[in-house]
This record gives sequence, structure tokens and C-alpha cells, in this order.
Amino acid sequence: MVGENRVAVVTGGNRGIGLEVCRQLAGKGVRVLLTARDEEKGRGACAKLKEAGLPVLFHPLDVSDPRSIERLAGHLKKEFGRLDILVNNAAVRLDRDTRGESVPAGILRAMMEVNAYGPLLLCQALAPLLRKSGRGRIVNVSSGMGSISDMKGGSPAYRISKAAINAVTRILADELKGSGVLVNSCHPGWVKTDMGGPGAPKTVEEGADTPVWLALLPEGGPTGGFFRERKPMPW
Repeated sequence: MVGENRVAVVTGGNRGIGLEVCRQLAGKGVRVLLTARDEEKGRGACAKLKEAGLPVLFHPLDVSDPRSIERLAGHLKKEFGRLDILVNNAAVRLDRDTRGESVPAGILRAMMEVNAYGPLLLCQALAPLLRKSGRGRIVNVSSGMGSISDMKGGSPAYRISKAAINAVTRILADELKGSGVLVNSCHPGWVKTDMGGPGAPKTVEEGADTPVWLALLPEGGPTGGFFRERKPMPW
């Protein structure tokens, strides 16, 4: 199978796009660690995938807590000795109906902690294990709302945090050149999830397609890119 013998971590894997990424990767033979902050919901989601015969395990993870990240890194080192795929999917959006001129600083800080700082700290902690893979892949689930070239008003904290994760992608892609680790961002589109709402045009299956494609890139695949529907998009 395409992903046979690979180990993946997916953050925010208990629902929406994250859960579907877990499903699709596991369906391709990847051994997936589904992580979530809410342990009960995470274990429930994992159990449903395992009932379908998919190789999915659960590990608790709060991406905004450095100690939680350290525990995950220790677990991976002990159990697998390497990591092949990291999908930074976990995100929050707390700033609907706000504007840049009035968004509370507390909301901006909270969203940056989860959407940008957490993924960077996770990459820092897991980079040694991704290097050991020789074919490591980091996929940062971003958004078109973080594109500087198409930046507009509204939801300022979300836009800033997604622009920040795009910057993280570019920085790490450059720093990890030659290590075998490919680092990319993607815009899954407007997807029918709790965040996207029922009126979104894309299914979760469609939203997960590009992240999964990037997670399984062959050797020599792109790095430092921003993709939508498997095609490059402007930063």
C-alpha cells in the first residue's frame, strides 16, 4: 500500500477535516496517531475508525501546552523511534464578526497559541523524529484567508494566525532542505464542518484530499508551497 509502514500524527483528529485525514491516511496503510485535546471525544473517534479495521491509535494532545507536546514527542520516540508524517490540523476560530480595529487582544493571543505557536512548537519537538524517517512530511492546514496577496478585512485574528502558519511553512521548508523532510501548507477550501458550517460547498472528503496528498508526496516532491486542490496558490 502507498503509506505502508509509515507513522503519522494528526492534530485535531476527533472531527471534521482532521478526522477525515486520519481515515484516508489509515485507509492507505499509514499507522495514524489521532490526537485531540478532549480525550473522551478523541478516543470515541479513534474507536469508530478502529471498528472499521483502520490502523488508528489515540494520544491526547493540547497543542497550546508545551508539556503536552513534550509528552507526545516522548511517546513517539519510545514507541516508534521516528515519525513520517505530521499534519498540523488543529485550529480555532473565535473572532467571527470582529474587525481589525476592535478585535480583543485576548482573542488574538488565544488563536495564535493554537493556530500558529502550537504547530511551530510541535514541529520543533518532532523535527528530530521526522529527520530520522528520511521521508518526513509536514502538512500545515492553513486557509485562503491567510493569503497576504488576497487579504481582506474581517476575522482578523484568524487571518493573522493563518498567515503566521504560512510563514512557519516557508521558514521550516528552507531550514529542512536536504533532510528528506518536505514542508507545505494547504487551503482545504470551504468545507462542511463545525467551523465551516452546513452551507459550505465542499465535503470533508474533498477538504481532506489535498492534505493527504501532501502527506504522501513522493521523494523529490514540492516543499515550501501553498496548495489548493493539489495546485499551487498565491501566498
